[in-house]
Amino acid sequence: MSIPLFRWDVPGPYHVAFSTRQGGVSEGPFASLNLGRRTGDEVDRVDENRHRLCEALGTDESRLTLGFQHHSIVVNRAKAGSLGTPGDSLWTEEPDLPMLALGADCALIALARVNGAEPALAVLHAGWRGLLEGIVEVAAKALGGRIAAVIGPTIGPCCYEVREDVADPFRKRFGTRVLTNGKLDLWAAAEQAARGAGAARVERLDLCTSCNTDLFFSERRTGKPRGIQGVIGFIG
Repeated sequence: MSIPLFRWDVPGPYHVAFSTRQGGVSEGPFASLNLGRRTGDEVDRVDENRHRLCEALGTDESRLTLGFQHHSIVVNRAKAGSLGTPGDSLWTEEPDLPMLALGADCALIALARVNGAEPALAVLHAGWRGLLEGIVEVAAKALGGRIAAVIGPTIGPCCYEVREDVADPFRKRFGTRVLTNGKLDLWAAAEQAARGAGAARVERLDLCTSCNTDLFFSERRTGKPRGIQGVIGFIG
């Protein structure tokens, strides 16, 4: 079964991909590869979509793990089959343990240990709160060693208008260049956070979830109800 994916080519035994909204069975505002059960979509359809995603990557769906995301900086060690532990990032050193983080404008990020030691991988859901409060740094610390990072589909600086209560702390932490005419550049902020956490290699897809209506769900563009895409990763 073929579904569109954006894959990350990173050194090591890693399989990391960002999903789109295409290739699933959901309908209406959830069409079609909605990965979120808490969106209002039919659970059976969401489960089929997750099955298709895992099948496309050749990973064991029964071991899939994802957290109960709540815009925190909580980073949990993944446990096979766990589907509800509160937290916004998962990491593992265990082979064949697929992890999924979800987002519909927030930054979807993956980190990988690339210093030649035991492989380790993390997937993150990082909204503006998480970036400000340090979720990237917490996940990088959990992995340890030298890391590489990739920043996936996220609402872009073309579309992400923010109020001053968000803009001001971003200026203070990441500098004035992450804001232009009242619009926030989460791509640049996430890259800065990753480099500050020790990532020597940072890749960015620079795909705006709000602009690309055929590819991604977007909270800012449509509000609710709507589906949600994700970043999935495992050590091969």
